Amino acid sequence: MARLFVSDVHLDVSAPEATAQFLAFLAAEAAAAQALYILGDLFEAWVGDDDADPDKERVCQALKALVCGGVPCFAMHGNRDFLLGAGFCERSGCQLLSDPVVAQIEGETVLLTHGDALCTDDHSYQELRSVVRDRAWQQRFLALPRARRELLADEARAGSRRHTTRTVPYIMDVNAAAVTAAFRAAGVRRMIHGHTHRPGVHRHEVDGAAAERLVLGAWHQQGSYIRCEAGSYQLIELPR
Repeated sequence: MARLFVSDVHLDVSAPEATAQFLAFLAAEAAAAQALYILGDLFEAWVGDDDADPDKERVCQALKALVCGGVPCFAMHGNRDFLLGAGFCERSGCQLLSDPVVAQIEGETVLLTHGDALCTDDHSYQELRSVVRDRAWQQRFLALPRARRELLADEARAGSRRHTTRTVPYIMDVNAAAVTAAFRAAGVRRMIHGHTHRPGVHRHEVDGAAAERLVLGAWHQQGSYIRCEAGSYQLIELPR
């Protein structure tokens, strides 16, 4: 049986086709898997575990059904849904992973990460990341009324779109030195991440040894997942 990896599903009311495709994926490919790993940004926004959006609840229930069917699901915080907490885990049946995490996949150590921490050339984003990942900041945010949190999340998304529009594209991609440092620090030769919305398989050399970096795509552009079975990794695109 295969282990499946996805990232950057960005589920949101504005992209119903992505939601439908992900639900179909859970009912088909994922239902036959050994495990499912979601490497961040399952949701376009998550303002707290009291988020009452009905589409998000449908996704949580579908994940819960998958887990109840015998397929463990693991989720990681992304830059959009970094407030996923214990309530999300209860609703979805998912287990939260730290970012990054070194996982044992079929006897091999593999580095799993959302990928935003590798984009070190994007200095303004890294400054924002350090703020919103601070536990004290999160507690203050979660103490606000939900309507206020939703408004702030909408404003943040608009700011992100402006930043993306005016930023040179390569700055938002991974930094080569940061990638090498991550391989070296984890002591692995394979890494899987998302965030950049640039799906592909990249070859690296780290301290004289070959290494491989697999990058997942964004579902609002093209649904995709990585399939690992018998030591072989495939990046697979899904038809719309």
